[in-house]
Amino acid sequence: MTTMQAIEISRFGPADVLRPVRRPMPRPGPGEVLIKVAASGVNRPDVFQRQGHYAPPPGASDLPGLEVAGILADGDTGSANPFGLKPGDPVCALLAGGGYAEYAVAPLAQCLPVPAGFSMVEAAALPENYFTVWSNVFDRGRLGHGEGGVRETLLVQGGSSGIGVTAIQLAHALGHRVFATAGSMEKCAACERLGAERAINYREEDFVEAVKQATGGRGVDVILDMVAGDYLPREIDALAEDGRLVVIATLGGSRATVDAATVMRRRLTITGSTLRPRPVAFKAAIARQLHEKVWPLLAAGKLRPVIHQVFPAAEAARAHAVMESSAHIGKLMLQW
Repeated sequence: MTTMQAIEISRFGPADVLRPVRRPMPRPGPGEVLIKVAASGVNRPDVFQRQGHYAPPPGASDLPGLEVAGILADGDTGSANPFGLKPGDPVCALLAGGGYAEYAVAPLAQCLPVPAGFSMVEAAALPENYFTVWSNVFDRGRLGHGEGGVRETLLVQGGSSGIGVTAIQLAHALGHRVFATAGSMEKCAACERLGAERAINYREEDFVEAVKQATGGRGVDVILDMVAGDYLPREIDALAEDGRLVVIATLGGSRATVDAATVMRRRLTITGSTLRPRPVAFKAAIARQLHEKVWPLLAAGKLRPVIHQVFPAAEAARAHAVMESSAHIGKLMLQW
């Protein structure tokens, strides 16, 4: 077989520009493997790419899709292979693009074994969110990195998103106090079921006042922010001394006015990152940390992806429409 089914962006625009096509099968290069895809995750960056706002990194596939699960079919498994993966193994993988297809190429270093007891759909829901949350909340945000692994507090903005439910569950499972914001009573209830001590309906409450009240006026140690814009000065007010604000998206705009004197006086850290363009070696290091510290929690049933809806791959446009409606709680998935 030399061609495969894929979903391409026919032109930049609304969800219906996504269309099923036949594409040549990709070929893995050195350090890469070919995956026969069973399921693909749908993520907000896929929507931005479809709209023309988030170009793939140089050398990456023009097809959308940043995470898949399937069977390792072929490729270079002889070089750096920390998890002993081989052809025929079920794997999930983080990609720089190309996930909306029957076959995808991934660096071997960005592939992880499917956790015990997980379906392919569940496994495909893991890479983008867990790589992102680990890198930003635990590495950049240093949640719990004090002496003795101190118990800290985390505020997750957008707690019902795929990233949000992952951050809530993981921080809670590792013993931290978690707060979250969401836009409805239903979404707030879902966040609390997943481990948030308090979910704040941002349409009805001031999250700064709510977290200050819940922490005895101290504020939170870390904030994971997907909004930015006019949230930033309010988030600075919600941080405890030595607090860390980590920005991973700018859904509310990319500009804000910040009081630098407050940042200095209270020793705050404002940081952020994008994962997609980072080198393979950087993502490989995250994969090793996930395999050591998070995969056992998944296999033990202490963490589980929250899947809102699974679509046939040919209906990717419907999945994008749901994503843009923000009606979902957790992940949207494509099945091949």
